[in-house]
Amino acid sequence: MILRANFHTHTNFCDGKNSPEEMLLAAINLGFTHLGFSGHMDADINMDFASYKREIHRLREKYSGQIQILCGVELDNLYELDDLDARKNLDYVIGSTHFLNVKYTRPLSVDNTPEDLQLLCNEFFSGDFYKLAQAYYELEAQIFTRTNCDFVGHFDLLTKFNHENIFFDENDSRYRNSALDALEIIANQGIMLEINTHNSRIMPAAFILKRLRELNGEIIINADAHSTTQLNAKFPEAIELARTCGFDHTNILELHDNELIRRQIAL
Repeated sequence: MILRANFHTHTNFCDGKNSPEEMLLAAINLGFTHLGFSGHMDADINMDFASYKREIHRLREKYSGQIQILCGVELDNLYELDDLDARKNLDYVIGSTHFLNVKYTRPLSVDNTPEDLQLLCNEFFSGDFYKLAQAYYELEAQIFTRTNCDFVGHFDLLTKFNHENIFFDENDSRYRNSALDALEIIANQGIMLEINTHNSRIMPAAFILKRLRELNGEIIINADAHSTTQLNAKFPEAIELARTCGFDHTNILELHDNELIRRQIAL
């Protein structure tokens, strides 16, 4: 099975390296049938939202018939869109949790640097990463209510720097119970979880995906691409992980008469 779609795509409107058109041309060269742009809207990145939407819609018109282009955003759990009309002309929303609801002299993302993660834990959770994880997943459980998202991005982003369990033991019940409690809420709301291939580890972890399958939850596989070379990075590994965890299909997003639908793709 070859996956020819990606719906988590960043450009130089936010923290990506390439322009939207460069990303689009690379996707066409890969034989993609669908490409969704998802510029960041969070505490660290406040892109020119209006210009971003205009450019994606310009490209949609220019390349009509070659590839279906969707215009979305990656909306952070705690970010408030100032413009009441901001969601107009948006096709979908990724809901992601990068920050916790704490006040510091600058934003402290869980995925910026290991040093920031440790600082966040020390300053607000007395150095206890299990308390940090509990707060993270309690916030993650609210993501649909807060963002009205179409799918959840990198559900366990908290683990990005936790190689070899250097910060906390991911097998510990204190961590796993926090993650699974949030997962159950999201799955019961019918919100898809993304299998994200961007970081050195594919997210989420297998135990999360296996439980999602037990809950009859749905997945969507995305590269979280920040450059033209990442548009389909590690898709075969993500497909194999999904199969191993019991999934027989993934999903893609499509527009039909300007209405967003999700279509199942056999793995």
